[in-house]
Amino acid sequence: MKLRAEQLEATLKRPLSAIWLVSGDEPLLTDEAAALIRAAARAQGFGERQSWQAETHFNWREWLSGFDSLSLFASRRLIELRLPTGKPGIEGGKTLEAWAANPPAETVLLISAPRLDKATLSTKWATAIERAGVLLQTAPPPIERLPDWISERLARHQLSADREALAWLAARVEGNLLAAHQEIEKLSLLVPPGPITLTTLQAAVTDVARYDVGDLSDAFLKADAAHFCRVLDGLRNEGEALVLVLTVLGNEIRTLYRIHAGLTQGQRLPALMQAARVWDNKQSLVERALQRAGPNKLAWAMRGLARLDRAAKGLSREDAWDELKQLGLVLMNRASVQSTAAIFL
Repeated sequence: MKLRAEQLEATLKRPLSAIWLVSGDEPLLTDEAAALIRAAARAQGFGERQSWQAETHFNWREWLSGFDSLSLFASRRLIELRLPTGKPGIEGGKTLEAWAANPPAETVLLISAPRLDKATLSTKWATAIERAGVLLQTAPPPIERLPDWISERLARHQLSADREALAWLAARVEGNLLAAHQEIEKLSLLVPPGPITLTTLQAAVTDVARYDVGDLSDAFLKADAAHFCRVLDGLRNEGEALVLVLTVLGNEIRTLYRIHAGLTQGQRLPALMQAARVWDNKQSLVERALQRAGPNKLAWAMRGLARLDRAAKGLSREDAWDELKQLGLVLMNRASVQSTAAIFL
């Protein structure tokens, strides 16, 4: 069965399933989920624990054959298997299918992997595990939910903060849940239980926000101007290559331009979305971005991208980071073309 992260603790109060698959791209969340499963296994009498990592040339046949009999030292055992790539390969997939079909007695298998994409979740081995055991996909909270996530974590230490303080802390640790966890743990040691003021937070917390270029695309499509500017400035301060940033944001703009051009030719939006490889979870965002931008701004932005590309390659002396910020703000209706047009003449 599939399980949401918030359902895990209640599920672990029941007898453990024979096989678990925990995946996600945020190590803090996958590690915490695995730790809860591990603790439940100990509480239910699984006294022996073995750990394996399925890297290149991993001998699946030998691994499986080692579980033909119970250990001499413990009647029940927890087997942990790490899939670093999330893809066990043909032999590994067949091995996991066989395990799911006939799990060894008195044994729980806990598999950890990076977040599995739709294609991997549809493979025979993954669907076999979902049928025979538990599939848990962890995911970091979206930016708008991060203050609530922090508040819940503070409450575990009998701490609280108002919305202003939570928003301030969320901005400092955005994109870095492990750092957020560490800051909360530090606060639990530095301040007594009860409310925490913004002044206390500001004195105790280091700015550890971390971004990637995917955050920039999300902020652009959502027209979240403050987040867009913060991410762009963060990428610049972290030394991210401007060419990469320009490529990612440029792809979003070119997609909007091509879709709009198709619409003016009478083509249907769903077909254009499919041709542009805009998947279901982004289609509503892209549609709203199209409505905000319009044909004139998109044509203007396409000319601006060409100029920014030259600046990113050192062929002109403009500050391409600031110009890219202005271009994004115009397309989000947070700045006017007239106020920035001189940049892209």
